[in-house]
Amino acid sequence: MDDIQKLPIDIQTSKLLDWLVDRRHCNLKWQNDVKVIREKINVAMQDMPESEEIKQLLSGSYIHYFHCLRIVEILKGTEASSKNIFGRYSSQRMKDWQEIVSLYEAENIYLAEVASLLSRNVNYEGPAMRKQLAKAKLLQQEMSRREVECQRSSADLRERYYATCKQYGIKGDNVPRELQGLLKDLPDVLDKVGQDAAMLEDKIQLYTSFTNFVCEWSEPVLPMCTFIQSRGNATFYEWRTGTAPTVVERPHVEDTPPEALAEDAIDWGDFGTEEAKCGVTMEDEIDWGISLQPNSEQDGGGDNDWGDADVGPVGIEVVQAGTDCPEGVARGQDALSILENAQSRGQFIDELMELEAFLSQRVAEMGQESDVVAMSQFQSAPAIIQGQSSEHLHRMLTQVCHLLEPLTTLRMQHLFMILASPRYVERVAEMLRQKMKQADVLELKAASMVERRQEALEEQSRLEPRVDLLAARTLELKKLIEGDISKRYNNRPVNLMGVNI
Repeated sequence: MDDIQKLPIDIQTSKLLDWLVDRRHCNLKWQNDVKVIREKINVAMQDMPESEEIKQLLSGSYIHYFHCLRIVEILKGTEASSKNIFGRYSSQRMKDWQEIVSLYEAENIYLAEVASLLSRNVNYEGPAMRKQLAKAKLLQQEMSRREVECQRSSADLRERYYATCKQYGIKGDNVPRELQGLLKDLPDVLDKVGQDAAMLEDKIQLYTSFTNFVCEWSEPVLPMCTFIQSRGNATFYEWRTGTAPTVVERPHVEDTPPEALAEDAIDWGDFGTEEAKCGVTMEDEIDWGISLQPNSEQDGGGDNDWGDADVGPVGIEVVQAGTDCPEGVARGQDALSILENAQSRGQFIDELMELEAFLSQRVAEMGQESDVVAMSQFQSAPAIIQGQSSEHLHRMLTQVCHLLEPLTTLRMQHLFMILASPRYVERVAEMLRQKMKQADVLELKAASMVERRQEALEEQSRLEPRVDLLAARTLELKKLIEGDISKRYNNRPVNLMGVNI
């Protein structure tokens, strides 16, 4: 028997209530009795003495049987004056709480309630609070990660914005105006290319002699390069007609901001009345000099009178197709220089690439071992072909590449697009504006991530004390239940298993 008394009673917390009912310590219908007790507790709590310990017991916790026992002990001190000669208290407070304790002890209702409370703390309240706490911590990590990503993406967009601006050769403070300003330096750059084209003379002669010797080519070779080499960056009119213009009327491009382009509308005039649609009013008819009424005095046997007979023959000027301006006047595309005109500039670049390819091929051929067939083939070639060395051809190739390079850079391509289409400025400005707008949006998102992380931190600060308090009260309740059950089994040790909180 002594050995049996030393054996502990191990009870799984999730099965505690069933264990108590099975062993008839508690009634199966205990919940109905608890409802009555809870109503009495709510009424009794309305009239409580001023006590700091009672305030702590009643603050934010579920009042159970063991709390009621402690309240009765406190009231014994505060209500001592109401005790009569028979040792009973006349205070209503004391009577109310003593009645509550008695109701709890009837059929061990309190034991079933605290067992249910312990199971709820272990299985529901505790895990739910820990889950909320873990969620708050995880949310802080997620918000920190997304904040860094938004800041990194925003910085990347701004870096790409300024990198693109650098490609265009602008600062990016006022994109449309700066892009339009780039065109001011374009004529000087193109004139410099036209001046440097003077060095193409010997290259053109070599290529011409080579094509004539090998292919017996009779067509002009590199006509655009030949023209620019001799006359520089002249007007397209001079290239087309062969004579320099006396008057150059360059097309005027207004510096219109992109935001104004969308607001422009076509003014069709006043179409509000029928007279306006026709262009004249009924009072202001047009006299065409033709009478619609027969006139016997003037018809001369039925002939129509077509106006004044003294009017002489009308001279009709035949204008040749394609000439819409006087001779010697360069207007529109003709007023642009050869390197400004997209058509002639493209032809010039194509011819330079053709010359570059020829020189590259000749350098490669000259660098190979001597071929007897090739040597015999070029014995009858002109002196300009036979007199070339590999080093001289390489220098020629380098000069052509240097001349071609300024015209094919990314910046020059953008400048040519701006020159050809004012709408291109609008598209580029809108593209860059979208980059900055996206960067600003990402910065706002980063700021919202900071706010959400701060909210999660505050939630963590709010939950941690509640979790600690619930854990402490659950462990305290566990000890009280173990002690109460132990008394029922001659103080045998009782262990409630599975209380992890």
